[in-house]
Amino acid sequence: MGMENTTGQTHIPIVLKDGNVCTIPEGSTWIDVAGKISKKLAREVLVVKVDGKLQDLTAPAQANQKVEFLTFEDEEGRNVYRHTSAHILAQAVKRLYPEAKLAIGPAIADGFYYDFDLDHPFTPQDLEEIEKEMKKIIKEDLPIERLEVSHEEALKLFQDMGEDYKVELLQELPPGEKVSLYKQGEFVDLCLGPHLPRTGVVGAVKLLSVAGAYWRGDEKNKMLQRIYGTSFPKKSALDAYLKHLEEAKKRDHRKLGKELDLFGISEEGPGFPFFYPKGMIIRVELENFWREVHRSRGYQEIKTPIILSRSLWERSGHWDLYKENMYFLKIDGEDYAIKPMNCPGAMLYYKTRLHSYREFPLRIAELGLVHRHERSGVLHGLLRVRCFTQDDAHIFMLPEQVTDEIIEVIDLIDYFYRTFGFTYKVELSTKPEKALGSPEVWEKATNALIEALKRKNIPYKVNEGEGAFYGPKIDFHLEDSLGRSWQCGTIQVDFVNPENFDLTYIGEDGNKHRPVMIHRVIFGSIERFLGILVEHYGGAFPVWLAPVQVKVLSVTSRNEDYAREVADFLKDEGIRVELDVRNERVGYKIREAEVEKVPYILVIGDQEEQTKCIRVRARGKGDQGPAEVGEFLQKIKVEIKEKL
Repeated sequence: MGMENTTGQTHIPIVLKDGNVCTIPEGSTWIDVAGKISKKLAREVLVVKVDGKLQDLTAPAQANQKVEFLTFEDEEGRNVYRHTSAHILAQAVKRLYPEAKLAIGPAIADGFYYDFDLDHPFTPQDLEEIEKEMKKIIKEDLPIERLEVSHEEALKLFQDMGEDYKVELLQELPPGEKVSLYKQGEFVDLCLGPHLPRTGVVGAVKLLSVAGAYWRGDEKNKMLQRIYGTSFPKKSALDAYLKHLEEAKKRDHRKLGKELDLFGISEEGPGFPFFYPKGMIIRVELENFWREVHRSRGYQEIKTPIILSRSLWERSGHWDLYKENMYFLKIDGEDYAIKPMNCPGAMLYYKTRLHSYREFPLRIAELGLVHRHERSGVLHGLLRVRCFTQDDAHIFMLPEQVTDEIIEVIDLIDYFYRTFGFTYKVELSTKPEKALGSPEVWEKATNALIEALKRKNIPYKVNEGEGAFYGPKIDFHLEDSLGRSWQCGTIQVDFVNPENFDLTYIGEDGNKHRPVMIHRVIFGSIERFLGILVEHYGGAFPVWLAPVQVKVLSVTSRNEDYAREVADFLKDEGIRVELDVRNERVGYKIREAEVEKVPYILVIGDQEEQTKCIRVRARGKGDQGPAEVGEFLQKIKVEIKEKL
């Protein structure tokens, strides 16, 4: 109910995020309400969340609604800001290329894109012209209006406009329902919204690149042109982001992988990486570290087959729910699949003998090679491949051990990530639309994850409906040295597969019971983690991971024998050494070693040979002066052992 004030105007109550109640004139829009709260908020607010749902600022406020005002500091606010930027991009393209047909244009992490069907291939010069037109549209400060029309009206509008992709989208919607459109000046788009109130709210924009993209991500559909861009309220923030992008380009693991001779991907095997000798050194060091830590924490390692029969994948649910991501073959006339996950093999191992409750928690680990079909358009160096080694573990336990075991795994993941200098954020993903198991089982599993996070006092974000088909999960998102986020570690609680595979143990009462199972990975995959590390370190790996830890350089040919003696001594002590005694200037050899990002360069000249010492150059620090060989050896051994 409204309340009348002394002027006779009716006021209504609304509830702010902090729980305070504010009364506003009836008929006020949300932007009016923001202005009443503060001028600063009115300037910065982009969109509102009303009773948990996003709305335009121009929407009318209703009595007793709970409202949260979102700015560019909020992820949802940024998404709306950049979604409107995508509409401005589409409007600019339509002005310059009226024959272009519109597909879709969402906000994405750090920016936006829009897909266009146009025979003319966009060039870098075209992007400059489109960007100029976008700035013109922003300057025009066009009001952005939400329109609700009937399905039939919308269909006729886009048919008349020749927008075939919008028509296709509309034809999939149920007829008879209202459809929302957004209009700015002459431009109209099919969109759920919400959007900014005016085009002039957008500050600084930049178009970044153009790429091919299949309509709806399906290779059977037409290839469209996707223009990527980004936008920020202030030019200074845009400039900082562009600088960040330049740094990221320098650290691109595909570029550095080639320069440092770590890995490659052949045309004969798209998505199937080759590891070269130096890349294998890093990979083996990662695996050795993984094994060392897991053995100390009570894990037992197994190896399961890559190919297993159809009946197994039917039992696990993969045949029905994961088939499109799998590779198949026939053996002796029977259907088999190459494993996309290691868990069914771990369960077959579990069933090889009877188990007692006294064994639990039983921690079974595997560095298992899996294959998953990825579309060619999404393949990306080591970060998105078709075969990779997951550092899996499957832990079997009593129901009352679940929360404590999740905490153990959280602590283990924390130890790994701190070793590499990563910070991380945590997300909880709940039951997806396609899922195995009863609601009660899902609730039980989800509550176990929540309880562990509460006991560890870890803040987390909830992703509704994003869990695995057999259980909810906690995901760990690493933050690298450039502030980018990478999803790697996962903990999944599974009450379903122990049922499907009829896993049992003998309890204290002498009867058979069902164990609970946790699936977990830490690296995620060795390949992807290695790619992330290349970019995180910019190719300058810490000493323990560096393929070449020390490079020994001779100043002249006179010093070759002593340089070789030093190199051989270090090699015998387990240090990875390269010797460079070429007849080149020492400055040239030093620069070459620095480009290769070798942690230590030892220079051997006449003075060093006479005093039987070495001159040490440390990566990023330059000349460290002379040192005794034994003294240097002890120092580098400490760095390797402590993983500094």
